[in-house]
Amino acid sequence: MELKLLRVNLSKETIKEEKVDAATTKKFVGGRGIGVKILFDELKPGIDPLSPENKLIFMTGPATGTAFPACGRFHVITKSPLTGGIGDSNCGGDWGPELRFAGFDGIIFEGKAESPVYLWIHDGEAELRCAEKYWGKGIWDTEDGIREELSNPKVKFAGIGPAGENLVLNAAIINDKHRAAGRTGVGAVMGSKNLKTVAVYGTGKPQVADPEELQAAVKKAQEKLEKSAITNESLPTYGTAVLVNIINESGIYPTRNFQTGVFPTASKTSGEVIKETVLVRKKACWGCPIACGRVSRVKNPPYQTDGEGPEYETTWSLGAMCGIDNLEAITKAHNICDELGIDPISFGSTVACAMELYEKGLIPKEKLGGLEPKFGNPQAIVELAWRTAYRAGFGDEIALGAKRLAEKYGAPELAMHVKGLELPAYDPRGVKGHGLGYATSNRGGCHLRAYMIAPEIVGVPEKLDPLKTEGKAQWVKTFQDIFSICDSLVVCKFLTFALSADDLKDLTNPITGWNWTTDDLLKTGDRIYTLERMFINREDFDRKDDTLPPRLLKEPMPEGPVKGHVADLEKMLDEYYKVRGWKDGKPTKEKLKELGLA
Repeated sequence: MELKLLRVNLSKETIKEEKVDAATTKKFVGGRGIGVKILFDELKPGIDPLSPENKLIFMTGPATGTAFPACGRFHVITKSPLTGGIGDSNCGGDWGPELRFAGFDGIIFEGKAESPVYLWIHDGEAELRCAEKYWGKGIWDTEDGIREELSNPKVKFAGIGPAGENLVLNAAIINDKHRAAGRTGVGAVMGSKNLKTVAVYGTGKPQVADPEELQAAVKKAQEKLEKSAITNESLPTYGTAVLVNIINESGIYPTRNFQTGVFPTASKTSGEVIKETVLVRKKACWGCPIACGRVSRVKNPPYQTDGEGPEYETTWSLGAMCGIDNLEAITKAHNICDELGIDPISFGSTVACAMELYEKGLIPKEKLGGLEPKFGNPQAIVELAWRTAYRAGFGDEIALGAKRLAEKYGAPELAMHVKGLELPAYDPRGVKGHGLGYATSNRGGCHLRAYMIAPEIVGVPEKLDPLKTEGKAQWVKTFQDIFSICDSLVVCKFLTFALSADDLKDLTNPITGWNWTTDDLLKTGDRIYTLERMFINREDFDRKDDTLPPRLLKEPMPEGPVKGHVADLEKMLDEYYKVRGWKDGKPTKEKLKELGLA
């Protein structure tokens, strides 16, 4: 199958269609895979991520908008202004399928518009329009305004708020008002190009090679999803925040900037409490049978708000990470992040870093404009969300991300990051394989490159001892390869709680017309992951960067079920490179030949 893309040169105001040939599509699939292939081939090493030379790529995949379960997703790929390496983020909602309904599989943006613009795509047509009157507005007002301008209430959007416009390094791209392509600063790249949003509407339907075979595979997959307690009970009932109590009771819920893994009042922000207090109803992304999304409302001042979430990661980053258990304040700050276009994981982690810097006396009070960033202060996360988006006062420093902030105040060891990307909500001192996944993630601190929480804590597809290191390298590689495929098809990784690589293969073949074996699927994932590694190798990332923050390597967990443990990385890293066919963080020539990359 071929893919149909739009190439939009914002400097020249030109739009042209182009194809990705069938052979390249089979090697890299779509989504994340095709995105990194384009970026690797077209981007010169060493360019400034916020310069016109960078490219911003929106990609769907062969599964997007079809009968494949949980396929309402898309992927954004660029060079990250936060890390300097591969920048990419995956997102659900309705926008990805709508782009395919409008006749396109992806968009490549290059250059920089002279003044703010938005791209309007509708049933095979595309045009750039003036967005000056929307520049400076939040996500929600922008979407409402352009819908009215286009006289079409069904238009879907993926765009930026003030955070992206102001080049906040942890700015997100928000679609459908509350879904975030949040990580690695993709919103800042969009802002650097004077691109406010991408509006799409279509009435087409993606073609599949064998509809009958696909329906049979879908039926089999649905049966497995319905039998899974995770995909049919826990996630639909309590959302992703069902994990709060589970992870806290395991002693790996990062608290007060990873100073400990136990938050005594974590249950106040759990999925169970969300359901009983702020939840209005659950919500699904396009084509998703799981429906883990939350529509929420806080009625009480001073944190009254209507929106969606909070999700597990934001419940943590704006909560335990900052020592806060006020669910209403967390929900308010979460909605501010959505409205103004901020990644709440990086934002909350950076605020937590600032709180520790402040409590250690490293940030002078005169820098703070009357704000006290102390652990446990709920007003701090709400106020700093606004200040960060507009780079006002101390918000200008939170906009730098944790790594740069900690370096500025002379304590780089207090930034909890890998490769410049702030870590998410699991302390690797108590989940050894997950720590290896963090360290070897090509995009930096990420739980969704290899979600080892599934086997190490949840017991899916089998239960592993989280404190053992033996055999974890192969597990991490396998997860990374499968998730590379999920991000390239593009489908939700929650499917893997119930579906195997065999199931993914059986769903993919009737869509694409390929005759993949499961080994073919895994090798393709390996190829995509290795090409990403080649990209970051060109940007001077190697073994020295496949590491974890000093606190996690050297400071034993002070309390809880995994008291006394540190992250055991080195003993797993050599084994990981061996199973990957890499040496010191770089693919060998033999490995590149094996994967068809040399």
